[in-house]
Amino acid sequence: MHPLKRPFLLLLFLIAGPAVAAEPVTGPVIAGYGPVFAVPDGSFNLDPNQQYKVLMDIGKGPDDPAELNRSIESAARFLNLHARNGIKPENLELAITLHGSGARAALNERAHLEHFLVPNGSQGLVEALGRAGVAIYICGQTAAYYGYAADDLLPEITMAASAMTVHVRLQQEGYRAILF
Repeated sequence: MHPLKRPFLLLLFLIAGPAVAAEPVTGPVIAGYGPVFAVPDGSFNLDPNQQYKVLMDIGKGPDDPAELNRSIESAARFLNLHARNGIKPENLELAITLHGSGARAALNERAHLEHFLVPNGSQGLVEALGRAGVAIYICGQTAAYYGYAADDLLPEITMAASAMTVHVRLQQEGYRAILF
């Protein structure tokens, strides 16, 4: 490295360093899931005086069905980061639609073991989201395709005709979709 670059990098680190938290934290809405980093006061954020309806689309699960679905954990992150930045949890109405390999997270312990021979790595997260009032839907077409029956689902899950149905209906009801 060129000797003049070192002082510049040190200065850049000292300027940017305080803006970024060293370690992420979970909670306060979903404890143990959805780690977030602190951001500087005044960062662009949601309006704390507005109500928000948000729909998250989750169509992919981890390659290993025993692992936590990080896409679903983004829902916990969404709730935690906004609560930590001044948005009241009651101002966020969150729904999730599960389809494709993302639908595995909807299975109860018995069904997950039956289908994949390993525990559902996302079960605790799904239960925590349900306790926080998050509506979680499974695509009925995905469920039928993979052979998931209604009694295979966790109690927090609602069967929908399809993921497309969830999108159309909830967007008609004022939800904004997050598609990543």
